[in-house]
Amino acid sequence: MSHAFDPTILREYDIRGVIGETLGPDDARAIGRSFGTLLRRAGGSKVAVGYDGRTSSPMLEHALVEGLTGSGCDVVRIGMSATPMLYYAEASTEEVDGGIQITGSHNPPDYNGFKMVFQGRPFFGEDIQALGKIAAAGDWVDGVGEVETREIMDEYVERLLAGLDGIDADRLSGLRVGWDAGNGAAGPALEALAKRLPGEHVLLYTDVDGSFPNHHPDPTVEANLADLKALVAEKNLDFGVAFDGDGDRIGAIDGEGRVIWGDQLLMIYAEDLLATRKGATIIADVKASRALFDHVAAHGGTPLMWKTGHSLIKSKMKEVSSPLAGEMSGHVFFADEYYGFDDALYAGVRLIAAAARLGRSVTELRSAMPGMINTPEMRFQVDESRKFAAIAEVEARLADSPADVDGTDGVRVTTDDGWWLLRASNTQDVLVARAESDSEEGLARLMAQIDEQLALSGLKRGESVGH
Repeated sequence: MSHAFDPTILREYDIRGVIGETLGPDDARAIGRSFGTLLRRAGGSKVAVGYDGRTSSPMLEHALVEGLTGSGCDVVRIGMSATPMLYYAEASTEEVDGGIQITGSHNPPDYNGFKMVFQGRPFFGEDIQALGKIAAAGDWVDGVGEVETREIMDEYVERLLAGLDGIDADRLSGLRVGWDAGNGAAGPALEALAKRLPGEHVLLYTDVDGSFPNHHPDPTVEANLADLKALVAEKNLDFGVAFDGDGDRIGAIDGEGRVIWGDQLLMIYAEDLLATRKGATIIADVKASRALFDHVAAHGGTPLMWKTGHSLIKSKMKEVSSPLAGEMSGHVFFADEYYGFDDALYAGVRLIAAAARLGRSVTELRSAMPGMINTPEMRFQVDESRKFAAIAEVEARLADSPADVDGTDGVRVTTDDGWWLLRASNTQDVLVARAESDSEEGLARLMAQIDEQLALSGLKRGESVGH
């Protein structure tokens, strides 16, 4: 027995494909056999398994559990859940050695996939390729594992509420917040959390529906925040929080309906944390604003720019003992009083806590941020065989440039006008571009530099493509 995966589904950070085309129950079963084999060989034996609200998730979960138990691993099923609930089950349960969440995250309804944790660390890159090799060779360990079901909602919500420890409840009694679960898997946990939070909380779309009937669950796309903006305006709420399909990415708006982007949220979290942890290293990905890195330094922190990708960021946090990290995509990682994984519900609680401790409303904190002029994340198609080569060519041409060139992840070039970025996506055949300046004229000059470098490599910015 062996199994060959469609090569498109074994991605850098996770496994993801289209149900009925590139991904099905046979793949899930083989993933279970291969992951279980790796875990058994590393000395582990118990795996937590959860799944999101997509219509295909229960089918994949059933097959995955079959594969895991067939490799001799015991399985703890936590049922339909947000991805951070699976991370929590893995991190907080001593006898659990690994975790797999079945989720399509913010992809369209016909997608699904798997996010994995292995003995307390992210499972990505070469780990995922190893699953493919083990399956192709049929190099599986055999065994008969046992299955148990565990209800973790109550203890998870209790753990979220600990993010408000030490804050006088009277300071939060007048709080009024809007929340949008986007019909994603975080809905039930949000309902349970909101009942116990101080203040008034108005919830949207907490019913789990894998067809996402109200809007697509990606809070980094401003159009998906329209209903939350309307709610905050209509009810005159203090601010609003939105989640992606599996609850590991946060989006937010202030009381005036302005989006608080991922790097701006990190500015708030960092200012709060650095009040008590001077010198701490705060990590952000290469797409983040210069204003964030300046803000961290101004408040006594050590800013560190790192590669995009939740698995890469988590690994770097452990390496440098960082208590806080974040990405433009809305992944926020708290190792300060938490476990270091990306949990949008916990990030929502910590936003409430930060505003309370800093003594300013979320709207005031957003208003105090410098008015940088930047592009959205521009993504355009490039042949898979060219994307990394093109970035290498740009880096080589700029080697003797007077500009400050950072090659951490792609090419980020800082000039007197601001900065621009070109990087290859690890998960799609696209190049990603972004630029930021403090003037429209400066931004135009930066964009011209991007276009010039692309032209020198025989490329041009086409129509932007989605995630």
